[in-house]
Amino acid sequence: MTLDQLPDLDPSDGELLDAEVVVTDDVLVKAFALGPGAELSPHEHADATNVFHIIEGEVTVIQDGEEETISAPGVVLHGRGVAHGARNDTDETAVLTASLCPLPS
Repeated sequence: MTLDQLPDLDPSDGELLDAEVVVTDDVLVKAFALGPGAELSPHEHADATNVFHIIEGEVTVIQDGEEETISAPGVVLHGRGVAHGARNDTDETAVLTASLCPLPS
C-alpha cells in the first residue's frame, strides 16, 4: 500500500500533462507535468486561493504579469483573483501541484 497519490506523468517536449490528485468537497489538488517549452497559460480563480508546489525541476512562474524562476522544492501563493501560470524554459521536465481552495461553487 502507498499513500502517495502523485501520478507518474511523462510529457513530451512542449506538452503539458495534468491529473487530478485529490478532489474533496473543499479542495482540489492537480498535478502538472511540463515538458521542455510547455506552458500552463495564465488564468485566475476569482473565489479561490491557489498554491503551486514545485516538486521537480524548475519553472518560470507568472503572476500578474511578473515572472520569477522557482526551483524545486518551492511554494508559490496566488491570492484570489490573481492571474497565474507557469512555463518550463529548461530542457528537463518540471512537475508542480496546484491546490485550489475553497472549490468554486
